[in-house]
Amino acid sequence: MSALLAWLRLTGLFFKELALSVKDVAITVLNPSRPIRSAIVAVPLDVESDAGITLLANMITLTPGTTSLHVSEDRKTLYCHVMNVSDESVAGIKDGFERCVKEVLP
Repeated sequence: MSALLAWLRLTGLFFKELALSVKDVAITVLNPSRPIRSAIVAVPLDVESDAGITLLANMITLTPGTTSLHVSEDRKTLYCHVMNVSDESVAGIKDGFERCVKEVLP
């Protein structure tokens, strides 16, 4: 895959996730009785470069409802706060953002 196509794919994924997250946060704000299941999750990292970890952490933080908190000393785990956690939260980060980040910053 060409570098330009990989960056376009990552950008498209980011804007898609941004729109879905804004919708989810807006629904939560407008419906305060909606149950919130926030949690801190550990995301095992496959991306190894400083630039890749930084890009992944920033994309997570820029998406409403999620925040990157800490990278472990061995740089193998990223801890994130998720506003509406589900069984697929970690898998969603790994199969979405991390997979695309690995394509643009190997």
